[in-house]
Amino acid sequence: MVRELPRIETVRPEAGSVIRVRWRGRRASDTVNLAGWIATGGDVLKPLRDPAVFARARVENYGAAIAWDDDDLAIDAHHLKTLAEEQKPFDKADAAAWQSALGLSNSEAATLLGIGVSTWNAYKAGTSPVPAPLAMLCRAMQRDPVLLQAHYRPRVAGRPRREVA
Repeated sequence: MVRELPRIETVRPEAGSVIRVRWRGRRASDTVNLAGWIATGGDVLKPLRDPAVFARARVENYGAAIAWDDDDLAIDAHHLKTLAEEQKPFDKADAAAWQSALGLSNSEAATLLGIGVSTWNAYKAGTSPVPAPLAMLCRAMQRDPVLLQAHYRPRVAGRPRREVA
C-alpha cells in the first residue's frame, strides 16, 4: 500500500509541548502533544523543553518537517502525522471500522481484546468510551498484522460438536 507523504502547511506552537499543524491540501488541522517525543529523545531533544526554543517551531523542507534552532532539532511530517493520528479519540465509528477492516465478528473482536462481547458492543454503540489502551491496541494491530496473527483465534460457526465418550 502506497501512502502519499503528508506535507505541513503551517505550524503554531501552543502551551506546553503542544503544536497545531495544518496539513497541505486539508482544511482541518491537528493538535499534537510532543511531550512524549521530547521526553524520550534524550539530550538531543532536551533544548525543546525550553518554552522559548519550542515557540520557534517553523516549517522546513517544503513542508516535509518542522524544525527548531538552526535545523538541528526537527521532526518529519510522517512521524508528526502518525503522532497526530495516535492521539485522536477512538470513537464508535473507529471501533466499527477497525472491526470491519480486520473482518472480525463481535465475539472474535471481544476475545482478541480480552473483553466481553457486551462491552465491545457498548463501545461500538457509543454508550461507553473506548479506553485509551484499547484504542492503542486496535491501532497497533491494524498497523502491524503480526500482532493480529499472533493473538487472533478464529471462531467456528455453530455449536461445538458433542464429544462422544
